Amino acid sequence: MGENHTLDARRLLCPMPVIRVQDKISGLFPGDILEVWCTDPGTRSDIPAWCRINGHRVLGISESDGELVLTLQVGESTVPGTPYD
Repeated sequence: MGENHTLDARRLLCPMPVIRVQDKISGLFPGDILEVWCTDPGTRSDIPAWCRINGHRVLGISESDGELVLTLQVGESTVPGTPYD
């Protein structure tokens, strides 16, 4: 299993949470876990859709007091430092 990382995307509105996830994952290794904290309700569908397109897994989504926490696993297609098309 890879390393655990967190990303605070609270108080950001679409499309910024997805862009921040993309930027963060571009520096991670396959198998790494990223926990993303968000307040934009759209991230509940936007981030999983981005993950499906880019080969990453959503391990879980939870919500508490208006904050979403998405737990992602970086997919095998990731090469750190390589931007996504």
